[in-house]
Amino acid sequence: MLYCIIGTDGTDTLEKRVQARPAHLERLKQLQAEGRLVLAGPFPAVDAEDPGSAGFTGSLIVAEFESLEQAQEWAAADPYISAGVYERISVKPFRKVLPS
Repeated sequence: MLYCIIGTDGTDTLEKRVQARPAHLERLKQLQAEGRLVLAGPFPAVDAEDPGSAGFTGSLIVAEFESLEQAQEWAAADPYISAGVYERISVKPFRKVLPS
């Protein structure tokens, strides 16, 4: 099943995000290689493709996992958690309707 993972950044975490990004992306690339990643990306803090020093407010990941528990465990092990980027994470089942 698909799961939506929403990570919400804490305050002033841009530098931490930059430092942890390579490890964060490596995990996402592994999901992609396994054919389980639907989409992933950050939420810019301002209405711009590149928010510069304004940074980001969080991230969205939609990926396939065997269970909610597995998705929660995967999310909890994200490098953005250990680096102090994400203040909290929400994991919910997701049903893709469109595009079909």
